[in-house]
Amino acid sequence: MSTTETTRFWDGIYAARPAATAPKPNVRLVEAVADLPPGDALDLGCGGGGDTLWLARRGWRVTAVDVSAVAVERLAALAHSHGLNDRVAAERHDLHDSFPEGGFDLVSAHYLHTPFDLDRAAVLRTAAHALRPGGRLLVVDHGSTAPWSWNQDPDARYPSPREVAAGLGLDPAAWTVERADAPRRTATGPGGRTAEVTDHVLIIRRTA
Repeated sequence: MSTTETTRFWDGIYAARPAATAPKPNVRLVEAVADLPPGDALDLGCGGGGDTLWLARRGWRVTAVDVSAVAVERLAALAHSHGLNDRVAAERHDLHDSFPEGGFDLVSAHYLHTPFDLDRAAVLRTAAHALRPGGRLLVVDHGSTAPWSWNQDPDARYPSPREVAAGLGLDPAAWTVERADAPRRTATGPGGRTAEVTDHVLIIRRTA
């Protein structure tokens, strides 16, 4: 599928939702990053912007990217309204074709799933190489299907964090897996509906 068609699809997804005024961060980001000193962060697939704003409030300088121009424009306006525009750079990227420039102390990729062709391993490998020494790549994937997910394929398979890490082919002399597990939590979806879901959490640290 072309970049234009992919963008149109995700623009439609976000445009159908009311613009968030106070989006919440993902719980796995909070638990993984709360004790880290702030630096430069990259939020891959920033969506509604809850993670980006949370990081910016804690002193991080955040490059926030999404394939959806609607999501990016809304986040830029939201960061400005919250007085955080000096810490947030919102950029539109189709990660199939382009990747943000710069070096980062944190790259966060939450639920970077799409129904379209995307070499996810290549994107995450590029993200790992964009880390500065000591920086961390946080990958949080779905480990189960929520009732409100756009993907209701009963045959969907969710690779384990260790499988995702192995698929990146990173040199263990320069990158180390700090965390790879599958915690469960109660999630809240549209309309306040709740369900127990599994997250696949992977943290890779660049050591050299």
